[in-house]
Amino acid sequence: MDYRLLGRSGLKVSALSIGTVTFGNDGSWGETDLRDAQRQIDLCLDHGVNLIDTANVYNNGKSESMLGEALVDGRRDRLLISSKVRFPMGAGPNDRGLSRHHIVRQCEASLRRLRTDVIDLYHVHEWDGQTPLDETIEALDTLVRQGKIRYVACSNYSAWHLMKALAVADAGRHQRFIAQQIHYTLHSREAEYELIPLGLDQGVGVLVWSPLGGGWLSGKYTRHTRPESGRQVTGFREPPIHDWDRLWDIVDVINEVAAAHGVSGAQVSLAWLLQRPLVASVIIGGRTTAQFEDNLGAAGLKLAPDEIARLDKVSQPPLIYPYWHQSFTAQDRLGPADLVLHGPHMAG
Repeated sequence: MDYRLLGRSGLKVSALSIGTVTFGNDGSWGETDLRDAQRQIDLCLDHGVNLIDTANVYNNGKSESMLGEALVDGRRDRLLISSKVRFPMGAGPNDRGLSRHHIVRQCEASLRRLRTDVIDLYHVHEWDGQTPLDETIEALDTLVRQGKIRYVACSNYSAWHLMKALAVADAGRHQRFIAQQIHYTLHSREAEYELIPLGLDQGVGVLVWSPLGGGWLSGKYTRHTRPESGRQVTGFREPPIHDWDRLWDIVDVINEVAAAHGVSGAQVSLAWLLQRPLVASVIIGGRTTAQFEDNLGAAGLKLAPDEIARLDKVSQPPLIYPYWHQSFTAQDRLGPADLVLHGPHMAG
């Protein structure tokens, strides 16, 4: 397992991390009970994973509560916990958003559910246009100084949201975001337009959610075979697919590369992400322990330059800035200055 510095910080995170949206779920995303949760956590620990990601809104707090139960017998000391705040956690007018009231109250509630004294990485889950940014940033800074959280991050921000938040933090000499949790896959490369260049410039690392595009990039489904079970069958449409022919073209190449290595398509999709600039950790999950185990294999898969080139070409996003903008690859955009910014990758 590689351990990578998270943004412009000294925090080292494993290249793969654990997602917990299935913990305590009703089955629409794949239901993980306590025993399976502990089994999956132990499996990941055995592979060197040191980051586990949750959110207060996941299954209305059940994910955090189950995680708190699962992290016994020394597991907590071996893992960094990431959680989030923003979405509704009640029916009241102040039970949502990024006000000081909601952030502090929900952080303390998350600590109780997680049965821990501190959250290692605390995300604002989405932009809140009704709360002044300086109130949000100051509240997060206060929680860091109180020892309730250690680092702050954002999730699902646009580039201007993120840049404005960094500017407010710098102006007030408050804690700035060290990471952005984003959707970034072979099919969805829009982050390369602004979010990733911004992150390289400002030292904001990338954590990737839903790296297999809800399962579409796992290689199991092609233009001739569609899912018979799972979230897509139940009507779940995140992330949306706007060009099915492009998706299947990408999957065709994924499966060709996978066959050459004798691995699953999922491992190829994950390995491609792990070789992108600025990506610190890719959050994996699974409806079964077998899926988890297969995904963990991506940590040891290194794609050759020609394989990356093939995947880059088939998944090339539209050119929206015709004169100066182009999508980048690790070879032509990651230089020495970026390596200093992102830090060395340490073998674990």
